[in-house]
Amino acid sequence: MLFQLALRLQQFFGPLRLLQSYAVLIIIALYAGFFVTVRLLPHFYNKLPKDRGREFTIHAEAAKGKPTGAGIVFITLFVLVSLLFAPLGKAQFIILGFTWLNMLTGFLDDRALHSWGEYLKGAIDLALSMLASILILYLYFDGTVSYWLPFFSGSVVVHPAIFVTVSTLVLWVSINTTNCTDGVDGLSGTLVLLALSTLGLIFYFVLGHANISAYLLVPHMKDGAQWAVLIFALAGVLMGYLWHNAFPSKVLMGDAGSRALGFFIGVCVVLSGNPFLLIMTSAMILINGGTGLLKVALLRFFNIRILHTIRFPLHDHMRKSRQWSPTQVLLKFMIMQVLITLAVLGLFFKIR
Repeated sequence: MLFQLALRLQQFFGPLRLLQSYAVLIIIALYAGFFVTVRLLPHFYNKLPKDRGREFTIHAEAAKGKPTGAGIVFITLFVLVSLLFAPLGKAQFIILGFTWLNMLTGFLDDRALHSWGEYLKGAIDLALSMLASILILYLYFDGTVSYWLPFFSGSVVVHPAIFVTVSTLVLWVSINTTNCTDGVDGLSGTLVLLALSTLGLIFYFVLGHANISAYLLVPHMKDGAQWAVLIFALAGVLMGYLWHNAFPSKVLMGDAGSRALGFFIGVCVVLSGNPFLLIMTSAMILINGGTGLLKVALLRFFNIRILHTIRFPLHDHMRKSRQWSPTQVLLKFMIMQVLITLAVLGLFFKIR
């Protein structure tokens, strides 16, 4: 909205042309998202459902009774900030809608007296992920679908069915591993914030820049800067949430936040054209939550027992077996994620 308004009014007031700069819009969206979330979120504490505590979770009693489902507030604020400050095309509108829908399904589970159950939530996530993948295929590709991958200087052409399958898997895994990581104050939000910051920089400075993308032999995204505005808008509201979620937390994001955040990260990875970027952005989320999902799936469906001495999510194992405090879990996981991101960043963009 602001972008289009500046386009029409800059002839009457020249400085408004600054609002057509993506860099300026990124800064405005990030700060607006942060301050509005910090200011408004506490006003909803009494209206949010209360945390029921999680079975098998270490020190679950510390979270029990706290307001949860805060994702309905900060994801809605993210959508509103994006509508106000980001130049949106059809694809951005659709993904904003899907992100809000993922939030809504999570919030309905947060407020339910009894959890919806793993199978129902997994099926809903799968359906939304598949539909989003098909829409991305329709909106972004015309006949030929390709990936750019490490160790390959050119693009690798794939069948549309493979693209939809891989994209659905990326989205589903991102949603559920992010959800599993939400168990220590500030952990999931901080790791997602690192992922968003990395993706935002890649979309703005690499994929969205014709010269840099050509130099690094990666496809140029004409709307890369538009997506960067959305990414940093979400980073802003997430920082606003973390302001209140820092240990000891006053409010929890619940499934409403974690599922929407996981979905949006997955969408950005799919749009980047390299599904392996999920490793770069979310390695610790995958290790923390994804390994546990794999362990349970192998045991439940194939009666294969692996890692039976390790408790998952991994942050629970570290707190129980290693006696790490919540602050130690947060800082050490964050440090490991930064180290992995820097290593994979060089591998993916230079060894091609």
